[in-house]
Amino acid sequence: MPVPSLRLVIALYEFVILLFSLSLHESAHAWMASRLGDHTGRLEGRVSLNPTRHIDLLGTLIYPMLMIFGPLFGITWFGNGNIIMGWGKPPQVITRNLKRITRDDNLITLAGPIANLLLAIASFLLLVLLILVIPGGRSAVEGTLEGALIQGGVSIPQALALLGLLTIQVNLGLIFFNLLPIPPLDASRILRNMLPYNSLNTFDSIARFAVILIFFFGSIVVSIFLAPAMGLVRRTLALILNT
Repeated sequence: MPVPSLRLVIALYEFVILLFSLSLHESAHAWMASRLGDHTGRLEGRVSLNPTRHIDLLGTLIYPMLMIFGPLFGITWFGNGNIIMGWGKPPQVITRNLKRITRDDNLITLAGPIANLLLAIASFLLLVLLILVIPGGRSAVEGTLEGALIQGGVSIPQALALLGLLTIQVNLGLIFFNLLPIPPLDASRILRNMLPYNSLNTFDSIARFAVILIFFFGSIVVSIFLAPAMGLVRRTLALILNT
């Protein structure tokens, strides 16, 4: 398979993982809100892994597609085709239903990135299981780390190795992406809760430029953090492979 075609297949694979990961992320927000006393998201059906309940046209479809297809047409500002990210429709939270508004709102906000972290950890454990237990898994993980994919057809261990590694990458990318203090990303919510009251109007005015800021700085910020994080993941897996 030609390299550009392979890159496109992997990018579309990442997009499917992104849809699931964003669904988990937004579902975790709604679930935590329900646990803390606000059932609005649950009543709206947002505690669900069904992507159609969480899709934001811009953040879930347009922005990721620009990252996938942009490099194919020489548009590299949104990324180099190796990173894909986005955001879902935030579940509605009525803070007056919470017992301790600021604390509980921060916990609801953190639930999304924590869900992505747990999914990344589970995917890492899948790769370890492949290496140690599954026949052919060691060579599949090793080949995936070296980029030797789809050689003579895809085996089940190869597919699982690719799934695990891409799921780690996508979910770590989502965590770092949400470090941007720009609405509707999670860090903006926590930062807003920390600001004095007389600064809120100024901060909220940033929302008018949020899309522009995300489009121009999103991939840059994620790249800064994701490269060393994935390097650590790869080195750890290489150590396990060599044991």
